[in-house]
Amino acid sequence: MRVMGLDVGSKTVGIAVSDPFGWTAQGVEIIRIDEEKGKFGFERLGELVKEYQVTKLVVGLPKNMNNSIGPRAEASMAYAEKIKELFDLPVDFQDERLTTVEAERMLVEQADVSRSKRKKVIDKLAAVMILQNYLDRTGNKL
Repeated sequence: MRVMGLDVGSKTVGIAVSDPFGWTAQGVEIIRIDEEKGKFGFERLGELVKEYQVTKLVVGLPKNMNNSIGPRAEASMAYAEKIKELFDLPVDFQDERLTTVEAERMLVEQADVSRSKRKKVIDKLAAVMILQNYLDRTGNKL
């Protein structure tokens, strides 16, 4: 029983999965999408759902700092609704405010990763943080 975490952006979707016990999150990959052209990477996402035998999806919800829902959060909610329909799996949300900022800080301070390399992994790391925060919050009650 694995949970998949998604960091949904307008150009990429960072993917992370839990271990079979739902304790830890590991980064998997970044799917390139193009929101403007209606390309959302659902085919690749479906392959990963099947490969990892995912039983639940967690989508990062980028709320505004005042806890309101803005255009980016609305786009994430629409993405979540579509994957719920496509894969017939439960979808939950995890507040993701500042996860990308936190992920970038980790890459700079702890790993000293260059800017160009950070761009290649930041969304995957943000997905890991979203999923790990969710796993910690739910107390392994998947």
